[in-house]
Amino acid sequence: MILQKLTKRILENTGKVSYEEAVELTKYSDKNAFYNAANLIREKYCGNDFDTCSIMNARSGLCSEDCKWCAQSSKHKTNINIFSIVDAEEALGCAINNDIAGVKRFSLVTSGKSVKKEEVQKYCEMYKLIREKTGLKLCASMGFIGKEEMLMLKHAGVSRYHCNLETAPSFFPEVCSTHTIEEKKQTLLLAKECGLEICSGGIIGIGESMEHRVEMACELRSLGVKSVPVNILNPIMGSALENATPLSDDEILTTMAMFRFVLPDAFIRFAGGRTKMSEELQIRALHSGINGSIVGDLLTTNGPSIEKDFEMFKKVGWLSL
Repeated sequence: MILQKLTKRILENTGKVSYEEAVELTKYSDKNAFYNAANLIREKYCGNDFDTCSIMNARSGLCSEDCKWCAQSSKHKTNINIFSIVDAEEALGCAINNDIAGVKRFSLVTSGKSVKKEEVQKYCEMYKLIREKTGLKLCASMGFIGKEEMLMLKHAGVSRYHCNLETAPSFFPEVCSTHTIEEKKQTLLLAKECGLEICSGGIIGIGESMEHRVEMACELRSLGVKSVPVNILNPIMGSALENATPLSDDEILTTMAMFRFVLPDAFIRFAGGRTKMSEELQIRALHSGINGSIVGDLLTTNGPSIEKDFEMFKKVGWLSL
């Protein structure tokens, strides 16, 4: 009875779930029992502490990388807005609106492999202004920047750096050839070295197997990641994966529950692709291990209103939004 054995192990904090055990869990026949067990683990380690964050597209399009799912890649022909750097007043206004709405975190996210030092300085000025005018915790996602740039962000008030692994190390070369997952891992380790928290997750539904998702979860655990956004592919017309087959509801819920078993005390959050999920499915996911969410608009797609999101989270019973 692997589910009972592993649930007991995690709840009593007597060991971790191995890769092989996690794979076996994903094949467990009584899915509702599996999801309920993941919810028990979430309650044990996280209670009803629900983490919300919002992101802003701070540099859009013309990315040199060839990530197959991405609308911002210059290798794809997608209909997105293109700009080099967001206006400071626009960024401040967006942050203020999120703060008023009750969101906890705010992140500037840039397209491209990296950001130059002089550009990081401009973003740092935005962060300083946002820190003065709001109570938001600040995050950044700016690719493979160096130590000096990391420390600039930290001194500007950024407390968490984001860089998604995206998928399993063994599958990554199938969906991106212009950089490696090792570069991503080194960026996350550098952020930790600079005293920043790290946020990293991935995207499911890009052709990977369930075993690949387990591999990614175990890799995130080995890096000590405590904030894990799980994106669900929303096929973008003009991208290499525009005709990808959508995931079933059970594949999505099984993935969320597995992540909770592998990463029992992490904030596992809704991210991109949630707009394709029904409210019923989202509520089921909130009872299958999810305890965080990106809210509001995403990088190249509109999200549901923050007010509507909060109504749903409160309906589920979260007490500490």
